[in-house]
Amino acid sequence: MSRARDDGSAAGPVPCAPDISRAAWRRRITAPEIGSVRWSAAAPDRLAVVSSEGGITGAWAWDLATSARRRVSREDAGSEAALVTPDGSGVVWWLDPAGDERGTWMVSAFDGGDARPLLPGIAAAWAAGISMVLGRVAAAFATDVDHVVVLATGADAPHVVSRHARPVGVGREWPQGAGGLSADGALLCLRDADRTDIAHPALRVVDLASGATIAEILDPGRVAEPIAWSPAAGDDRLLVTRETGDRRCPWLWEPRTGALVELSLDLPGDLADAWWFPDGDVLLLHHEDGAVPSLHRIDLRGGGLQTVVAPGGTIEDAGVRPDGEVWYRYEDGATPPAWLAAEGSVPATSAAAVTTATATRRERPAVRVAPPGEPAPAGRRWESVSCANPHGETIGSWLLLPDGAAPHATIVHAHGGPEWHVSDRWDPLAQAYADAGYAVVAPNYRGSTGAGVAFRERLRGDPGLPEVEDLLAALDHLVAAGIADRDRAVLEGWSWGGYLATLGAGLHPDRWRAVVAGIPVGDLVAAHYESAPELRAWDEAIFGGDPLAVPGLYHERNPMTYAKHVTAPVLLIAGQNDSRCPIGQVMVYAHALRRRGHPVEVHTYPEGHHALRVDERVAQAELILDFIGRSLDGEA
Repeated sequence: MSRARDDGSAAGPVPCAPDISRAAWRRRITAPEIGSVRWSAAAPDRLAVVSSEGGITGAWAWDLATSARRRVSREDAGSEAALVTPDGSGVVWWLDPAGDERGTWMVSAFDGGDARPLLPGIAAAWAAGISMVLGRVAAAFATDVDHVVVLATGADAPHVVSRHARPVGVGREWPQGAGGLSADGALLCLRDADRTDIAHPALRVVDLASGATIAEILDPGRVAEPIAWSPAAGDDRLLVTRETGDRRCPWLWEPRTGALVELSLDLPGDLADAWWFPDGDVLLLHHEDGAVPSLHRIDLRGGGLQTVVAPGGTIEDAGVRPDGEVWYRYEDGATPPAWLAAEGSVPATSAAAVTTATATRRERPAVRVAPPGEPAPAGRRWESVSCANPHGETIGSWLLLPDGAAPHATIVHAHGGPEWHVSDRWDPLAQAYADAGYAVVAPNYRGSTGAGVAFRERLRGDPGLPEVEDLLAALDHLVAAGIADRDRAVLEGWSWGGYLATLGAGLHPDRWRAVVAGIPVGDLVAAHYESAPELRAWDEAIFGGDPLAVPGLYHERNPMTYAKHVTAPVLLIAGQNDSRCPIGQVMVYAHALRRRGHPVEVHTYPEGHHALRVDERVAQAELILDFIGRSLDGEA
């Protein structure tokens, strides 16, 4: 859980024809978008799909055999998580009616009918991982007072099997659903922060028959993550990632014997994710060199490494079908997300009906799952650029250029996380900026993933200032190159990026003509005490304690400390039920600006950290474009 004029004068963005450009950016936002796709080996034609079809991101049941689709999540709440039950009979989805992420796992019959709680009797809480195999479900939750692990076997009522004072999770943190229960349901892997912190948990495997811990991986100060158990019968190997030197690498772990073996890969960069082939002898690896992904196949019997999907674009997710076909979710700046089949991963006759139905619509080969209807208008591809920060470290960035001659008014986008990174990705809001005549630069600042362990860990005990420094370095590089207009720069970010926007607004007030902070942190101390339990634990991990333990650091890195210095107009966008960046602390920051007569505009929406409704995302884009335009013209 963690927080886009020909003479070169500064005369405003190049106007765009409203019947073309405005229609294009609106259609990019409103066109349905596909998120995760899940299936079970028992019923591979039954898919659980996260889609924004119908105007709200939610969970859907898609039947490949009949082409039938139906929404299973509630229309008034939406959902960003959907799984298929092991037998294929239902779709499991997360329900948090208020949007604050405190909720319940629900299950809907694939063929229709009312939804019901998957774990009846378990009170609403924050999800910390789930795993399902035939006959057994395990899940972890964070409550206001503790952290619990829940188990349900067969028709028995679910029950709490352990309680913890510190964070605990079942299997993977995200995406949820894998790495928890072994294929036979006998073993359970937990992420355990009892002796570490939430950012560097130990991995602990429990024998559910005896309740005893039989194996553990504890790498102090480093991240280990359970990826997936072998699907082969009688095979208790768990694929995990561990950090070796400055890289994230795959390891095979046999908890019953204690064997732990690193898989040597002749590839630069880090392992981002991995999936088993059905026989348990081959792995599909999602690798990233910097912020550029690729997919590879490794034969554990000594067959070597094969490239399945060449580097490029963004791969957010993937999987191996029961017939061995590789599916992956691909997007880039010009191309909206769709699930494709890797060329040559299975015989050409496999899944032919699906390919015909979807590839014809998209006019792209090997499309397996794509939104219905007309695709969104194409966007612009991002360009990779890099610069040195004041300490001589290389900061990679992605640049989106508008039409017209440089220098451009430029939006500096601070990504969220901070443990995340941007790439050549589909981003309708960034495309709207470019349509309006603005350049967009998105730096992967210190603390981002994809550039090694040491780079990611740079924020431990030192958050906030390094990222802002790197954002400015990227802007200065573009100014020196004649691409960005130094006097027409906008700082924009969401979540952790929203925190960097409010912090940067006061730290360097002379650099910005406008600041857009979405779902931000405005008052760091108040945010800590108002947020969900796992966010408080994450604060403690990155700051080295809570505000009472390290008050000086929280004061120094708090946007409130510098609110009196802000000179640029500020737009704040916040969810009324956000448990990550709560609304109260956003309003405290807004009040501090308004109290001294500073121009600040506040827009709230009745959801949580993410706006799941498409019409709300359109409204936000309209608001932001209008605000930036007025600010650059001196009218905000």
